[in-house]
Amino acid sequence: MSFSQGTRGIIRALAVVLSVALPLAIAISEADARVGGGSSSGSRGSRTFSAPPSTTTAPGAAQPMNRTFTQPGTPGVGAPAAAGAASKGGFFNRPGMMGGMLGGLAMGFLGAGLFGMLTGGSLFSGLGGLSSIIGLLLQIGLIIIVVRLAMSWWQRRHTPASAYAAGPAPAPAAEGPGAQTSFRSGLSGFGLGSNQPALEIQPADYEAFERLLGEVQAAWSNEDVAKLHTLATPEMVSYFSKDLEENKARNDLNKVTDVKLLQGDLAEAWREGETDYASVALRYSLVDKTLERTSGRLVAGSEQPTEATEVWTFVRRRGCDWELSAIQQT
Repeated sequence: MSFSQGTRGIIRALAVVLSVALPLAIAISEADARVGGGSSSGSRGSRTFSAPPSTTTAPGAAQPMNRTFTQPGTPGVGAPAAAGAASKGGFFNRPGMMGGMLGGLAMGFLGAGLFGMLTGGSLFSGLGGLSSIIGLLLQIGLIIIVVRLAMSWWQRRHTPASAYAAGPAPAPAAEGPGAQTSFRSGLSGFGLGSNQPALEIQPADYEAFERLLGEVQAAWSNEDVAKLHTLATPEMVSYFSKDLEENKARNDLNKVTDVKLLQGDLAEAWREGETDYASVALRYSLVDKTLERTSGRLVAGSEQPTEATEVWTFVRRRGCDWELSAIQQT
């Protein structure tokens, strides 16, 4: 099989970009091997697609959900996933990067063919002159992916974590309902709000949030899915189970230990019918390492503590305990 010089150039450029992108993507995913996989997953009731207000602990905007059962305009947590809805339409109309890329390439080929016909050539005569443009677009797209992955990793690792001042620290007035001012309290790392949110959160609730932070991480580390079912919604457990299965398929074992809350405050709290919600910004330290399952060899991470800043949303139905319903990266 022989290739033109332009085609060989495209293939070489594609190989170079992929050789850079794939190791970087793998390194970033391994660096976030803790519970939740460093992604944003879960449901926040009717506010699933609205960013929680920024806080002193998490001054930046929380990332939107990468995985959620909630459909736009459908309130509630742990609702069944509408599996068919996301895949309706033709093959090239599927959501996500690949759907858009395939659709764009298909339209590009169709446009090139029609152009060739209009100028007196055959249906495919316009494709030869278009090969260099397609190659350029592919390179640009892959470079954008690499840059976005690198920026996301850098932001997660270098999010500023300012300490509380003594006394109230006013929050921006336009942060939405439930946002609170905070001050250092004696309750571990949590700052209790001085304003009254739509749903009042008590000291016992903050204690429950801190306890869940440690218990969820421990159950994840022990691969105890039965325990996770008592700590999180069925939706979150489904994501954890999938991530654990992927670890097993790679012969990896993620161990998370020495989890300690360093700082936390309430972003917002509200009630929907019989269900209470609380989104809490958490900055905590942990020892996060990935081992080879069979040999125990260290694959990623280290024995040195690292820090993570995330927004965890907890849900409580009337007469029940709080449980984890979402984790968002900041």
